[in-house]
Amino acid sequence: MSDKNQAQQMTEDWWNTEIIDMQPGVIRYRGYAIEELIGNVGFAQMIWLMLRGDMPSREQANLLEAALMAAVDHGPQAPSIAIARMATTCGVGLNSAMASAVNVLGDVHGGAGEQAVELYLDIAARVEAGTALEDATGQALDAFIEQHGKFISGFGHRFHPVDPRTAPLLRLVDQAADAGTVSGRFATIGRAVEDCLEARKGKRIPMNIDGATAVIYAELGFPAPLARGLFCLSRSVGILSHAWEQTQQGGRNKGPIPRQFIWSYSGHPPRSLKEAQ
Repeated sequence: MSDKNQAQQMTEDWWNTEIIDMQPGVIRYRGYAIEELIGNVGFAQMIWLMLRGDMPSREQANLLEAALMAAVDHGPQAPSIAIARMATTCGVGLNSAMASAVNVLGDVHGGAGEQAVELYLDIAARVEAGTALEDATGQALDAFIEQHGKFISGFGHRFHPVDPRTAPLLRLVDQAADAGTVSGRFATIGRAVEDCLEARKGKRIPMNIDGATAVIYAELGFPAPLARGLFCLSRSVGILSHAWEQTQQGGRNKGPIPRQFIWSYSGHPPRSLKEAQ
């Protein structure tokens, strides 16, 4: 190979991807021509195809879509939504408002689904190694608490005594398990965590939206880090909706509290610079 051809090949391989083949007049995602996909493949199916490299069954796509739909919004009390609205009142565009909001979807707000999948996978691995489900759940919870602290991601909710989104999602998982679409073992594991927490604390700590969607993502075979990425996709719908609504409502420089209320000050009492000289 000549130096020129070698340089050209090196340039073409600089970004190597299995996701998209794009040339003049040609766009193929994972080998599928865009003109064939348009009108025949839904958004959830496309997400699966882009992330996994194959086309999901209709039943798998429906389960993924249910998880994505259920987590789109939780109101301006959620930091990401509030930030999107505040950013909009600062005069930035929708893209900047969305970016500002997505950037706070970290370990505390947005990462619970990823952590719940990790917990479920840990329990599953212990069971596969021969440990009884009840013992495996307790051991995995102890390890989780040692790493992350006392709050168990995916369980309990600061607003909802029972998260209204959980039961419908788990019902869909049960139906999918009955139909053979998924195994159902992660739904069993999620419920085992509820039982273990109840036995330890003396009260029921129900699974929340993060725990329920984590069941679905684990059942569908998504790695734990993608649970957070999928949540970002889902919550982006609510973020965009609130940013757009705030744009229509107007307002300038709206902070987290109305301007007639001033935050509590807990610092040093008033003093003079002369006293320090």
